[in-house]
Amino acid sequence: MKSLLNWALSFFSDQLSRRDGYIWATAISLLLILLFHILFSSKFRFFSSSPTDPVSHAVISQSRLVADEDLKFLIEKLEERNESDDEIWEHVIHRSNDRISYTAKRSKPKDGGPMKYLSVTVFEDCSAEILRDFYMDNDYRKQWDKTVVDHEQLQVDTITGVESGRTVKKFPLLTSREYLLAWRLWQGKDKFYCFTKECDHNMVPKQRKYVRVSYFRSGWRIRQVPGRNACEIKMFHQENAGLNVEMAKLAFSKGIWSYICKMDNALCKYMATSQGTQQGPILSAVTLIKKVRFHQS
Repeated sequence: MKSLLNWALSFFSDQLSRRDGYIWATAISLLLILLFHILFSSKFRFFSSSPTDPVSHAVISQSRLVADEDLKFLIEKLEERNESDDEIWEHVIHRSNDRISYTAKRSKPKDGGPMKYLSVTVFEDCSAEILRDFYMDNDYRKQWDKTVVDHEQLQVDTITGVESGRTVKKFPLLTSREYLLAWRLWQGKDKFYCFTKECDHNMVPKQRKYVRVSYFRSGWRIRQVPGRNACEIKMFHQENAGLNVEMAKLAFSKGIWSYICKMDNALCKYMATSQGTQQGPILSAVTLIKKVRFHQS
């Protein structure tokens, strides 16, 4: 910048000594004003803009992809509507104890896409609001979920209620996976929904030390179990984390029940220490949840 300024000043002085110097003086003056305006504006934007600034447009175009159409898609998946006749679901696991029960099945799409998972978990002595806050508290998740190496909130769109964030997960003997995700919540009379998908953010470039997850579709419905002090979360999940399909299937089958038990222990501690109050950022998808009416299912 300094060399460019010196050149402009030198050129400006040289032209002033000429017969038509006043013409060049005017032109160069305008050029300098324009140059300083561009540099100053760029510098100001660079230092004043941040990934968590609600009015920043760095990821809004991607975040807006989490829309009401995604809620419709999620409800269809959770209620198992419009499934093709040739789609085969394979039972994976059913386990329970006096605190929790867990059931899961999976299906390999005919188009060769990532494996689909559909699961139902029931937690005893829990309300829907507390379970929602627990699931969405990413800061607390870092304490009990040892696969989560790092998590940071990137942005919250106050218009749509969409929140975006970056999470890094580690896997044994594999390169850590990096997730850039955007999610949104909806609230009905007696249930909550959340849908999450991959997004981009220009403040988080790809790094060679991580594998960026290229495809992610995941969502859940939380509701109270009728007539019981228990809460159910039904989840649809599909992602491409670059893992060997058979290895991923085996890891899920062998490790998911242990993970669910660990989650239940963390939930109990969460209820005892926070009374269900989310400890994460004040402005989030939870605080901006959209209230809608749902048809009873």
